[in-house]
Amino acid sequence: MKDCNVATQTRRARTFWQKFPEKEDLNQYWYSVDTVATLAKEAIVETPESGRIAFLSTPSVYFAVQSQQNDDSNQRECFLFDFDSKFASEGEHFVPFDFNKPKEIPTKLVNSFDFVIVDPPFITREVWELYAKAVKLILRSKDSKILLTTIEENATMIYELLGCRSQTFKPSIPHLVYQYALFTNYGSPALDSVNPEIDYD
Repeated sequence: MKDCNVATQTRRARTFWQKFPEKEDLNQYWYSVDTVATLAKEAIVETPESGRIAFLSTPSVYFAVQSQQNDDSNQRECFLFDFDSKFASEGEHFVPFDFNKPKEIPTKLVNSFDFVIVDPPFITREVWELYAKAVKLILRSKDSKILLTTIEENATMIYELLGCRSQTFKPSIPHLVYQYALFTNYGSPALDSVNPEIDYD
C-alpha cells in the first residue's frame, strides 16, 4: 500500500510539472517530485484537522496537498498566494499576490492560517522583508507554524524576520543553480534528516 501511495504522489507531482512549466521571467523553479512529497506531508502533519494552510509562491506543494486530501473528511483548507494568474483556475482558493503589496491581502484571510509555507522568487533582504510582512499578517497566532526555503546564507536574516532556524533536510530544486536550505519556526523530526537527493559534502 505504501508503494502504491508513493507512486500515486509521484504521478500527481509529475502532472503538475507537465501542466505548469516553469517561467524563468517569474523566477519559477519548482521543487523535485520527492521534495514536493516531503513538504506536502509535512504541511498536512503539522496542521490541525480542519486547519488552514497558506502557500506563498509554492504552487507545487499546494497542488500536492490538495491531491492528497481528496478523500479526507477532515481536510485542511488550502489557499495559494501567487502572482501568476495561470493558477486562477483554483477559484476562491487562489489569492492574487504581489509581494510588493502585502497589505492588500483580503481581510477575510488575515490572522487565519495555522501553517504557512513560503518560497519567494528572490533571495534579497528587501523581498524577504515584504514576504515577512505578509506572513505575519496571515498567521493565526504565535503558535502558527512557518516553513520556508532560501539560501543558507540568509539564516541570520530569516531568524531575525520570522524566527525560523535551518533544518537538516534540504530541498532539491533541479533547475536552480545554487542549493537552498529549509527553515522552520518549530521542531520537526521529519525534517531532521538528510535528503538523499542532495550531496551534503
